[in-house]
Amino acid sequence: MNAELDEALLRSLTPNVLGILVRRGADFAAAEDAVQEALIEAVRVWPGDRPKDPKGWLVTVAWRKFLDMAKSDAARRRREDLVDEEPEPGPVPAVDDTLQLYFLCAHPSLTPSSAVALTLRAVGGLTTRQIAQAYLVPEATMAQRISRAKRTVSGVRFDQAGDVATVLRVLYLVFNEGYSGDVDLAAEAIRLTRRLAAAIDHPEVAGLLALMLLHHARRAARTGPGGELVPLAEQDRGEWDTRLIAEGVEILRAALARDSLGEFQAQAAIAALHADAPAAEETDWVQIVEWYDELARLTGSPIVRLNRAVAVGEADGPRAGLAALAELDDSLPRHAAVAAYLHERDGDLATAARLYAEAAGKAADLAERAHLTRQAARINAVRK
Repeated sequence: MNAELDEALLRSLTPNVLGILVRRGADFAAAEDAVQEALIEAVRVWPGDRPKDPKGWLVTVAWRKFLDMAKSDAARRRREDLVDEEPEPGPVPAVDDTLQLYFLCAHPSLTPSSAVALTLRAVGGLTTRQIAQAYLVPEATMAQRISRAKRTVSGVRFDQAGDVATVLRVLYLVFNEGYSGDVDLAAEAIRLTRRLAAAIDHPEVAGLLALMLLHHARRAARTGPGGELVPLAEQDRGEWDTRLIAEGVEILRAALARDSLGEFQAQAAIAALHADAPAAEETDWVQIVEWYDELARLTGSPIVRLNRAVAVGEADGPRAGLAALAELDDSLPRHAAVAAYLHERDGDLATAARLYAEAAGKAADLAERAHLTRQAARINAVRK
């Protein structure tokens, strides 16, 4: 087996091995450290001597690492009952603790950034270096963040009920980070969400997976040759991944058929309508407005209502969109960009150019800022 497949196998086994150590009595922080040590050992040993039972090997090595750490820590005498006798080698239990780990890593006492980091480490099997690279922070900074998160959840009972909605928000945060460093976080989020969908039968888990697949299907068309942002209406739909779209639509249909609508299913329905249109001008904006109405009812989010204003502008004309926009606080992120687009559609180029420039000045993302600056320049060139 090549190194790439070995790494994939190690990452897939990580949550089960960690769960077994916790069930044997190790606290979460110590167990996670031991598992990471076992993974390092596997990377060193497996290329020349790959075990017949990779999971059993990892459990054995991780448990020994844990025992070594426990014995050498005089301040942790409470573990002496655990280290008096190492369990006899034997079959590894078939229990899959992945679901409990999702809930533990998305504990409400953690900040979103800490929950994301811990999920990638404990459930995703990524190293601290990989996570730090993905989030463009120093490895020492990420190590401190993960250590604090592990300490926070170490006292939480492993079998207590968790909140699915919190887990889904954490996974969506991971997905929206996209790609940086040597870890594709969008693909990693999809992998983790697939695992969650296999572990729990929940329509919103399916809704999130469908949403991720539908968005990911457009990835190749989102940027131009120079990395510039390409708006949805201008994307080459021939570059969209039809296989991912078909899978996302199928998963979404099954979730919606259960008649238990949630926000991720509603978002996926909007994405599916965009994916279904052969060309931008054939988009069913009336249905999209209806789905935004459902989404606004479910979430009460002003950002949802901002996006709805764009859809209203497409369905009923730019002045209707501007009327919907007028009901919202103009300090909302991207408010100026939406207003600029609708004013341009309405023929008010002077206002549109001014608002595009204003939106560019507020944009935190460099690609978005460059795109909005180009829009302002384009309109000003037309006006001259």
